[in-house]
Amino acid sequence: MTDLAAWTGQVTGAVRIVLRAPDAVLANPGEPVDPTDPAVVRLAADLVATMRVSPGCVGLAAPQIGVPAQVFAVDASGHPRARTVHGAFVLCNARVVEASQWGRGREGCMSVPDLTGDVKRAGRLVVAGAVPGSGDEVALVTDAFEARAVQHEIDHCAGLLFLDRVAGAHAVYPRKVYL
Repeated sequence: MTDLAAWTGQVTGAVRIVLRAPDAVLANPGEPVDPTDPAVVRLAADLVATMRVSPGCVGLAAPQIGVPAQVFAVDASGHPRARTVHGAFVLCNARVVEASQWGRGREGCMSVPDLTGDVKRAGRLVVAGAVPGSGDEVALVTDAFEARAVQHEIDHCAGLLFLDRVAGAHAVYPRKVYL
């Protein structure tokens, strides 16, 4: 099996500005990418670098830094609601293969910093995608919080915010803790 973190260390990432809604890039589907393209590897490194300097951030997608591409990073390490954790990883052109054990949970987003919302997501997930650099196809099996984070980032790559998934205005709340 390919190591999800194998691409790290190839390139030093730059910290990028995170866009906020209603920026148009956030509302449009990202384009599929060639995971072996050096520009995609740099993008992957930028996503991880930006995520690491952002308090409380467990995921970041390319559209959030102004790049309309299907690339995202996740690192749920140390999160109290995480069960399965794969460490910091980036996937390109990810797609859900299997989803089950649906439930509601509270989500927030760096691109919507003042709000949180209750979103129904799969609690068990199988996702296929490509690793930046090698282009190797992998299948990620995860659950609980990491599964929620992966679905949130796949949505960003599809031009969706968590606000597009809430049941209605009654399921949106002012953020109580500002990161």
